[in-house]
Amino acid sequence: MAKAIHMMVRVLDEDRSVDFYKRAFGLDVAERMDFDDFTLVYMKNAETDFEVELTVNKGRAEPYEHGDGYGHLAVSVEDVDAEHARFKEEGLNPRDVVEFKRDGNLLAKFFFVQDPDGYQIEVLQRHGRYL
Repeated sequence: MAKAIHMMVRVLDEDRSVDFYKRAFGLDVAERMDFDDFTLVYMKNAETDFEVELTVNKGRAEPYEHGDGYGHLAVSVEDVDAEHARFKEEGLNPRDVVEFKRDGNLLAKFFFVQDPDGYQIEVLQRHGRYL
């Protein structure tokens, strides 16, 4: 059986991205590998072994195009309203909290936030299938 271990995004500014993922999701740098043409930064927290891999290609100045294939990364939290308020206090500009219902029952409660490179991240209340 396969085990998900990380997801990768290409970023322009390592410090800015590390700061965002630290403040937003409590991720710390687990490992940093510097190569001639690029740097890999693996970030995670005590909640899970799953990592976010930031790839910094040296010499790149223009933003990456996401195309129409990228969707989003999703994380779950105990209290989505408290996290939304914290994101606002941190100046991370979260979008509004949304309640998504099916047949009158709550399916998901969430908000989205965008990282410094434009990647969308969904923050879901731990509920139902989103534990």
